[in-house]
Amino acid sequence: MRLTSATSALVVIDLQERLLPAIPDGSTVITESCRLIDAARLFNVPILATEQYPKGLGPTVETLAEKLDNLTEKLSFSCCGCESFTRQLGDATEAVVLCGLETHVCIAQTAIDLLAEGIGVWIAVDAVASRRQLDHEVALRRLESAGAVLTTTEAILFEWCRSADHPAFREMRKLLQ
Repeated sequence: MRLTSATSALVVIDLQERLLPAIPDGSTVITESCRLIDAARLFNVPILATEQYPKGLGPTVETLAEKLDNLTEKLSFSCCGCESFTRQLGDATEAVVLCGLETHVCIAQTAIDLLAEGIGVWIAVDAVASRRQLDHEVALRRLESAGAVLTTTEAILFEWCRSADHPAFREMRKLLQ
């Protein structure tokens, strides 16, 4: 069960200005999400991004918004509850990498819905968080038992790259510094 760039997508969930101050590891989540976005571009992995009720929670953090082409507004906690998201995901996607907020709400509900559809789910544990550590930890345990793969941003980058002879390997290495 290895992740490949040809059949996966990156989903950036609800990394919004008003949520981040309440997240203990918010700066790490932003840094690692930026790294995932840059790597997805490098390996031609489609990127989907959402905003949960931006009128109330504000826009996506500027450093991320600059890197994202298209943000889907949603009210449902699961991204799969948004028709435009499922349309963008398409039928060719076999695996999804999730990053964003909050682990026990939007990340969890999206992961569970994707798994129910037969889509593999990889969660970049260093690029997801919740306001409360207990919620984050319990959600990760629940998701792993449901079939999601818990991994790190760096591991994802190396799986997308596959080999040191990949034409983008040197550029990818720069993302890890």
